[in-house]
Amino acid sequence: MQIGVTMFPTDYAIQPHELAIEAENRGFESVWFPEHSHIPTSRKSPWPGGAELPKWYYDTYDPFVALGAAAVVTKKIKLGTGVCLVVQRDPIHTAKEVATVDRLSNGRLLFGIGGGWNAEEMADHGTAFKTRFKLVRERVMAMKEIWAKSKPKFAGEFVNFDEMMQWPKPVQKPHPPIIVGGAFPHGARRAIAYGDGWMPIGGRGEDPLEVLPRFRQMAAEAGRDPAAVPLTLFGVSMAGDAVKRARDAGIDRVVFGVPPEGRDKVLPLLDQGAALMRAM
Repeated sequence: MQIGVTMFPTDYAIQPHELAIEAENRGFESVWFPEHSHIPTSRKSPWPGGAELPKWYYDTYDPFVALGAAAVVTKKIKLGTGVCLVVQRDPIHTAKEVATVDRLSNGRLLFGIGGGWNAEEMADHGTAFKTRFKLVRERVMAMKEIWAKSKPKFAGEFVNFDEMMQWPKPVQKPHPPIIVGGAFPHGARRAIAYGDGWMPIGGRGEDPLEVLPRFRQMAAEAGRDPAAVPLTLFGVSMAGDAVKRARDAGIDRVVFGVPPEGRDKVLPLLDQGAALMRAM
């Protein structure tokens, strides 16, 4: 089982490239950065994580800029978007950003994606909340065409472009792993349909450890090799029992969260996670 770490990168936290260096030096497999372009002050959409939305949701850096900075100062650690809100992004620009970071990192990008929860944020980008998952799928399929072909074109309900050219192409073939976020069963179904992994958040929805056998059965019934759709579990506690339970259940990767704080607060947490990895 692999172990990664995630943090909202902000101007008052340890900087993303420094976090990546420190995580790599301690043996973490991956580092992940989330995304929110902005948070509307209307705050009509409830935050799935609780009553009070943390400040860092509207303070966070752009994930691809942060990952690009991390890419050029590291050598081995994988670099993930956790998650990229493709419902709020132009797929042509996003395809280029994904390929660029994959090139800068020599093939270390993990493209975590999600549909999002904030209807007002999406609306500012022209995205309808009710059809967001159809839009996610179509934009993903369009990006796959761009990455795979020298002269891609795409005709869909939401995405349309005539034959064109775009480089660079990703180092990873046919593209970086697309790891689909979301709860069981709908997020799991989307991961099986067009992803290369499933990424639920612990504590939201059904327990991923309990539904893992059903997820693998769903993959097999859809004609997918369950091993080709590994499970990345976000929001895992650093408590040893939680990690051991995930490992024993067959989870492929767990990702710890650290707060957007300075080095003095974050580095001891990385040390704690590294000690846990060694113990496991």
